[in-house]
Amino acid sequence: MYRIGFGFDTHKLELNRDFWLGGLLIPSAKGAVGHSDADVLLHAICDALLGASGLRDIGTQFPDTDPQYKGIDSKILLTKVYDLITENHFEIVNLDTTLCLEMPKLSPFVPEIQQSISALLHILPGQVSIKAKTSEKLGFIGREEGVSAYCVVLLAIKNN
Repeated sequence: MYRIGFGFDTHKLELNRDFWLGGLLIPSAKGAVGHSDADVLLHAICDALLGASGLRDIGTQFPDTDPQYKGIDSKILLTKVYDLITENHFEIVNLDTTLCLEMPKLSPFVPEIQQSISALLHILPGQVSIKAKTSEKLGFIGREEGVSAYCVVLLAIKNN
């Protein structure tokens, strides 16, 4: 049996903030703002995994009203989500992600982001697709005010 999950996240960008993406610190004049480290890509992956496994979403599992998650490294959140889905007898077949961001250009970082995510999820890099797009200068992304990420994941029930 297979389950498909979809995740989405978006964060505001501000000057002079760290920009975490896929577990990596990306050189950038602007960084994402959030309750945690605001890693939009890892948050979208978390939501896709949680949705596919029937465990709702990142806000339910790690509420931003809980002070223990203030400033938390999103790699920790993704690791906890991985533990939850494996405890529920799911394994990751593959995931496909799209990042929407005007600047910085992400293409040079894609292989390293792919490695980071595959290591966190105990899967092969070939099971992780990372695509980076701009919004052609349109909307809040085009004005470099924010970043968005989308993820689709395919899970399989583990044979016990």
